[in-house]
Amino acid sequence: MVERDTIVALSSGRLPAGIAVVRISGPKTRFVIETITGSVPAPRSARYGAFADKAGTHIDSGITLFFQAPASFTGEDSAELHAHGGKAVVAALLDALCAIDGVRLAEAGEFTRRAFLNGKVDLLKAEALADLVSAETEAQRRFAVLNSHGGHKELYSGWRQRLIHARAMIEAEMDFSDEADVPGSVAGQIWTNIDRMSGEIRRHIAGFRRAEIIRDGFDVVILGAPNAGKSSLLNALAKRDAAIVTDEPGTTRDLIEVVLDLDGQKVRVTDTAGLREGGGAVEAIGIEKAIARARNADLVLLLEDMTNPNFVTELPAGLPLLRVGTKYDLLPSEPADPEFDLCISVASSYGLDRLLQEISNRAEAALGESVDLIPWRERHVALLSEALKFLESARSTEQAGYELRAEDLRLASERIGRISGAVDVEDLLDVIFSQFCIGK
Repeated sequence: MVERDTIVALSSGRLPAGIAVVRISGPKTRFVIETITGSVPAPRSARYGAFADKAGTHIDSGITLFFQAPASFTGEDSAELHAHGGKAVVAALLDALCAIDGVRLAEAGEFTRRAFLNGKVDLLKAEALADLVSAETEAQRRFAVLNSHGGHKELYSGWRQRLIHARAMIEAEMDFSDEADVPGSVAGQIWTNIDRMSGEIRRHIAGFRRAEIIRDGFDVVILGAPNAGKSSLLNALAKRDAAIVTDEPGTTRDLIEVVLDLDGQKVRVTDTAGLREGGGAVEAIGIEKAIARARNADLVLLLEDMTNPNFVTELPAGLPLLRVGTKYDLLPSEPADPEFDLCISVASSYGLDRLLQEISNRAEAALGESVDLIPWRERHVALLSEALKFLESARSTEQAGYELRAEDLRLASERIGRISGAVDVEDLLDVIFSQFCIGK
């Protein structure tokens, strides 16, 4: 059985590094430590010593830590070897470990998967740990930490318990309606509670867009006519040559994206093809991509060259536009056009700080005042949406009888339980834990 193998992996990241941490977990952990270091240290006590393969060949010297089951991350006997972080050292250490019978390299997310299977974490906690490891910005870190503290588990468990109680009351009335100690006609209070819960779930699902912004980034798309300064602006924001800049119109034909960290928030900025007619088949495809990307953007920067106006007028309605006048440094005098939201010059950096602050302000406004207890994965939203459909079905089929309506409530509670793994989710485990890094 695969779960009974002892697994090993480098858990400390890219090499070379000052220190490399090799993690071990499984039933042969004690034997592995005895083979590699000579003996097993006291649990949770660091011990310095030599590492050698089973033939006795010295590999390195470092620190060994042992975590006795069940007081470990995975719930199994586990250990860590802290070695020097050279590529050859780590390769030799991993080879020595895997040369022991019953020991193999871990798969992505396998340590956390074992923690889940051994009841150390639920799926919500596991996913929050993955988000914490992959966090790139302060906002992502705070959100992952918030998710790991159990607030979502309490919320979803509360909804599930309310549904279980509602089912119990319905089935009691259905089976024991003639008994004196069963309250008659509990439907009124039950369905009032179901209606209230449906509203709570609906509002919770609506918060998913804010979670998308934190995780995937506030989406900014740059539009404008050819030579309006789009690629120059992208390079200035990225502080590197991410896009080719020439005087030839139509240089940019595909989407070019950079990621910024503005005040701890992830912002994705995308350069697009210049909007014009008669640019050729390839350029036309690029323009179609630009318009399609703008339709889903959180903010569109519409750039206009103030020295050579070539205004873009045919844009989809309802775009969140910010009109930006470019090449301010080349103007002989202050621009008279009051329609620009702000003016910039990439050459002199005029207005760039103000533009960045405006993007940051809009990203912050999109998140709202609080990101507490909002769904943060599409899996959660999909299951909550299914649960909501079953609740609405139970509520709308008053003539269907107690049996069918109770079944709708059971299916709704089952969907909510699958979010945290409270009910069988075996078919989801491979998908969820394959998204983790090796060694976690």
